[in-house]
This record gives sequence, C-alpha cells and structure tokens, in this order.
Amino acid sequence: MQIALYQPDIPQNTGTILRLSACLNVTVHIIEPAGFILRDKDLRRAAMDYLARADYQRHLSWDHFLEYLKDRDSRLILLTSTAEVSYTDIAFRPSDVLLLGRESAGAPPEVHARADERIRIPMAEGARSLNIAMACSMVLGEALRQTGGFPVKL
Repeated sequence: MQIALYQPDIPQNTGTILRLSACLNVTVHIIEPAGFILRDKDLRRAAMDYLARADYQRHLSWDHFLEYLKDRDSRLILLTSTAEVSYTDIAFRPSDVLLLGRESAGAPPEVHARADERIRIPMAEGARSLNIAMACSMVLGEALRQTGGFPVKL
C-alpha cells in the first residue's frame, strides 16, 4: 500500500501524512509542484521526529509519477468527494496507491481520467469534504485492514 499526494499545498497536512506513513510502514509519493518547500518548518513540526523515519519520494511532475508507475502492478485509487463509490465498498489490494488531490482544488480532470478507481468517504448532507490527512488515515486504515497490511498484528 502506498500514498500519493498530488501537488499538496498545506505543509501541516503533508507532515501529518508523513508521520502516519512512518508509523504504518507506507511509502508516500509527493507529486510536485507542492505549494511549500518540503523542508518547511511547518512540515517538520507536523511530522515531528517521524520525518526522518518516513519513506517518501518526490516526483517532479505528474508525468514523472506516471513514469514511476509504468511497469508496476499498482492500481491508482483516487479519493474524491465527487466519486459514486464508497471506500468501504471496494476490495483493496496490497499494491494499491491511494491518491489524494490538492487541499485547495482537488485533482484536475487528467488525474481523474488516469485513476483506476475513484472513491469517496460518505458524509452528512451539506458537508463538502474532510481534512485531507483525516481522509487519508480513514481510507488507509480500511485498506490495511482488508489486505492484512498493518505492520504489527495484535
């Protein structure tokens, strides 16, 4: 299981997701351009000392990220508030990449078009979206539960 952040623009959210990934042994892909400098103090503050433990890769662009995926057997699963399918209604695979769009604008049409699956988190009527780090943790938790991917069995 992996996470990909499409042009993230809030360093605190990216830091929180990097901390989550360090705790759960999940790789994060940061697709540039980001709306902040990756070594930004807010990013370090949110990730705390977990930043050094986080496995993350930077990709210069969407095209570079797609090149990375090219010969891998990975589905690209886009989390989007416009999807018809709930994240609890799909069967995750260990090789899936959970893709999250920009906090301010979501994902553009070309990203939607490339996604193998588009999923959403059901919310109360009138609610637009969750914080991206919260959404990531909810869906990642379900994906790891389904695939037996948590690093430690209790």
